[in-house]
Amino acid sequence: MIRTHVWLIPLLFMAPWLRAGTVPDRDALLNGVTGIAGPGLPGSLCVFGENAFTVITAQATDAAVEPLVAAARLGEGRVIAFGHEGFFSAEALANEGTEKLLVNALHWSAPRSAGAELRVAASNEAGLAVLRKHGIKVLPFDAKNLTACDVLCLNVNALTSDKNRAAVAAFVLKGGGLLVGGPGWGWQQINPGKTLTADHPGTKLLAAAGIAWTGGTVQKNADRDYEAAQTAPQNTNASQALTFLTDPKEVKNQRAIAQATWTLTQAARALPQDDLILLPRLKKLQHEFAGHTIPTPEKPLKTKTDSLARLVLTLQLEDIKRLPAEKRSAHPAAAAFPGAVSTDAPRVERKVAIDTRVPRWHSTGLYAAPGELITLTLPEGLAERMLRIRLGAHTDSIAHHDSWSRAPEISNVWPLNTTATRAANPFGGLIYIDVPEGCTAGTIDMSIQNAVEAPHFVLGKTTRETWRTVRKHAAPWAELETRKVILTVRSDIVRELENPEELMTFWDLVLDGCADLAAIPQERVSPERFVTDVQISAGFMHSGYPIMAPLSVAKALTDKQWMLTKEEPTWGFFHELGHNHQAAAWTFDGTTEVTCNLFTRFVLDTVCGVPVAKQRIQGTEARQALQQHLAGGAKFDEWKAKPFVALIMYDQLQKAFGWETFKKVFAGYNDPANGARPTNDGEERDQWMVRFSRVSGKNLGPFFQAWGVPTSEKARALIANFPAWMPDDFPVK
Repeated sequence: MIRTHVWLIPLLFMAPWLRAGTVPDRDALLNGVTGIAGPGLPGSLCVFGENAFTVITAQATDAAVEPLVAAARLGEGRVIAFGHEGFFSAEALANEGTEKLLVNALHWSAPRSAGAELRVAASNEAGLAVLRKHGIKVLPFDAKNLTACDVLCLNVNALTSDKNRAAVAAFVLKGGGLLVGGPGWGWQQINPGKTLTADHPGTKLLAAAGIAWTGGTVQKNADRDYEAAQTAPQNTNASQALTFLTDPKEVKNQRAIAQATWTLTQAARALPQDDLILLPRLKKLQHEFAGHTIPTPEKPLKTKTDSLARLVLTLQLEDIKRLPAEKRSAHPAAAAFPGAVSTDAPRVERKVAIDTRVPRWHSTGLYAAPGELITLTLPEGLAERMLRIRLGAHTDSIAHHDSWSRAPEISNVWPLNTTATRAANPFGGLIYIDVPEGCTAGTIDMSIQNAVEAPHFVLGKTTRETWRTVRKHAAPWAELETRKVILTVRSDIVRELENPEELMTFWDLVLDGCADLAAIPQERVSPERFVTDVQISAGFMHSGYPIMAPLSVAKALTDKQWMLTKEEPTWGFFHELGHNHQAAAWTFDGTTEVTCNLFTRFVLDTVCGVPVAKQRIQGTEARQALQQHLAGGAKFDEWKAKPFVALIMYDQLQKAFGWETFKKVFAGYNDPANGARPTNDGEERDQWMVRFSRVSGKNLGPFFQAWGVPTSEKARALIANFPAWMPDDFPVK
């Protein structure tokens, strides 16, 4: 197989003209371009070559941008990389800025004599048809015959074959131009088991020029999708960013440090292992800072003060991913979080039975000590069922945060593609068997060796007497489990828990309440999960699988009496469960943080015995919020921006028509016999009004209009025969 980026390195350094400045090149590409439109969800690029440069950036975090379009010279040719192949589509080229950029890029990548026709071979010939008006001839791409064209415009997947990639490389080296696009994250999705650093065809070709693909996505602006900055953004080239951070004479401000740190940490994840441009410099730095990579809550690693230590920790984590299990020793940061395991704790072999009809994570009650090998053995014939073993419950990446209280990525996953699988995690963690959707292997008995037992309560299986022994198991993390929900907390939280049956029975009632309101079966395909963590990826808590919460709420999470009597953080638990149960069909723009709280309200009311009238934003407070909304003109944009004001509207419906009406409305959405679900935001508002009106027997059109929530005349006409309804205490607008 030809490794293009290896054999091109000598050529790059022998060509003195490559060291020419990139400012004129960038100016030529952006001539007449102030911004471009982005197709779909573009990915980001890594720019690290001395003669590679960023053309257009997109926002990655509040403090940092990432390359979306990048360019470089390669041999006698020129290349431009895009974070999405959709930039070559007719839809994208309908945007004036995108069209101008592409025309500039084609002419820059293969300069021709004045008046000469530019011949472009494209993998999306039809998409580029509009460029013919610029005197550009568009041909179909054929790797076997590139002599008839000047420039190639390709989806990165066209480079997958070694032969195609070698032909394109030779074409560029001799002076041809290349435009190539595609999101790294999209390539990863359709190439499971492969990596961007070793297998991505674009990186294989362009790494020698100092361009690689990352797995990240970028944000769009509100007005114009992506701005074209007049001056090249500082520190978006990783090699330059490293020089910036390590030069003691460089004047550094916090924003420049944040940008350089982000650029370098992304590069640490994107560079191929045989890179000779930047990786040797990073490896040298890694040796110098090896002892400074232990983040803790008391002494977190911060961008503004610990940028190089953060970079080295990122490099360490990337190295770990490439190591076989046998070489994954304990990381020094593991003792701080998720925790050490005593060498005196017994290492055991246990058999576990996994019902593969239930997808997602299966808890085993076992723990992998940091850096220690465990072996999982399957019965003959059951490998290659897409099963995986997961070590660690803490799946949130916190790499994007400016402060790290733990290592940013600490869980590992291994495919079970052989009868015996060895796995190890330098950070340790609870052991799970991850089952894919639709697995038909039935119940599988497997054994796990060299594990540490963890406190693990299973409702209906673990007796109270057994629990008194189990809760003392040595692993630092514990789980409380039912068929509907699983709680993951530090073991010290449950060491003194006397009645887990009562607690988990209560949690089952909470989950049943969510199911009842959503009009879905109480018996779940798989249980929901709560995992507590020293630092999470977003918010105070966030929804998903698992629901993530800070360590500070673990005591409340495992205390029934707390949840029955105290609003915080109980509201947050039910709020995140609400997110996991809300449906897009009845959650229109502005209500994502509203309809989830219907579940909060319902569970507090029906399970905890706290009626809606005694929950937050009620009584005088609610009346004042409503009056203020109406006095301001009942503006929908303001309604969308204030979730607790919007929730008052739903509270009025609940007070007048009860929870049963909500259940019937939600059930109607679930029944195809009740018509098609909405396909856009306007239809979502219309259907919510119409469906609720039909179930309640009232015309809610005037109610929606009074609140300022837009609906169509057509939808209001559908409910005009019902008697109009407004709340009795609705203030005069």
